[in-house]
Amino acid sequence: MAYTHEHLEIQKTLRRFIDERINPHVDEWEEAEAFPAHAVFKQLGALGLLGLHKPEAYGGGGLDYSYAMAMAEALGHVRCGGVPMAIGVQTDMCTPALARFGGDALCREFLAPAIAGDTVGCIGVSEPGAGSDVAGLKTRARKDGGDYLISGQKMWITNSLQADWMCMLVNTGDGPVHRNKSLVIVPMDSPGIEKAQKIRKIGMHSSDTGLIHFDEVRVPQRFRIGEEGQGFVYQMQQFQEERLWCAASSLLPMEDCIRETIEWAQQRQLFGGTLADQQWVQFKLAELQTEVEALRALTYRACELYVQGDDVTALASMAKLKCGRLTREVADTCLQFWGGMGFTWENRVSRLYRDGRLASIGGGADEVMLGILAKTMGIAKRPPRN
Repeated sequence: MAYTHEHLEIQKTLRRFIDERINPHVDEWEEAEAFPAHAVFKQLGALGLLGLHKPEAYGGGGLDYSYAMAMAEALGHVRCGGVPMAIGVQTDMCTPALARFGGDALCREFLAPAIAGDTVGCIGVSEPGAGSDVAGLKTRARKDGGDYLISGQKMWITNSLQADWMCMLVNTGDGPVHRNKSLVIVPMDSPGIEKAQKIRKIGMHSSDTGLIHFDEVRVPQRFRIGEEGQGFVYQMQQFQEERLWCAASSLLPMEDCIRETIEWAQQRQLFGGTLADQQWVQFKLAELQTEVEALRALTYRACELYVQGDDVTALASMAKLKCGRLTREVADTCLQFWGGMGFTWENRVSRLYRDGRLASIGGGADEVMLGILAKTMGIAKRPPRN
């Protein structure tokens, strides 16, 4: 996959927006442990950046997924991880299934405002007792006339304290665990919703993360995305875009970390020379840059096949696994080269060290990615299809 002039122009527009509207405020938002999502999303929506590959009928660009990939990569220009992640939730985590399987009325009510930046969305999958084990979630929706009554909890939910609606994976039946779930749009101002706790994290500070309780929350059944009982399948497909987004958005932060470490090493005097004169430092940074380029090639290949309509579950899982582990390695190695300066709170390398750790947990932990790959490779037994 190669970016065209149009891809590069989108990246140029986004980078200019980041330089003017986001990066000057990042430190303030990190300190506040939140950023003004509605204001930022409205500005991004006005630029046409929240629905690049969504249908034109709902305000999207109607482009293929490679343009969303270009946007995800350019978001790495933001000087923190929390704001890009919040944007990625809107574009690649809570809206793909809605755009693909949602009916016209549902898309006009929820997708179109999300693309315009008029509303903020979140994705409700994880629970206190079910994160990586998606099939084990306990939140339930029982039918009452033409409505669902939803009770349960969702935890680790990005954007949830500011969100206008949640794309929730919820049990809507009593059958087999892979066939009893549905994706349902839940307005976050519905009676019975309690935003119980703002979760403090070691990183991603500018992104709000919540524990949300649902007590008999009434939602029309027409807010269900697609067919009842197909939610698990829809969510697994939705994960492909989430995991590709994660990989693409990790590239620039790692490259910037390496570049800034090189600049530091060339200035840092020790033992009669500079840190950069040490062959070990040279070789290690060269090796890390090579690994980043290898991840880029893998991510681009997965994107190209996805655009062609292929199932890229395996490649997206590989890219997600690699980006999480490589981000940890790059941040840890570079922090070591910075020495005491790397251990300070304001240092950008230390911020990547804190923010980047989530990549091996969120959106499916490393072990989940390895389990998926073991099954696709025929090493591990697949669970029986119920």
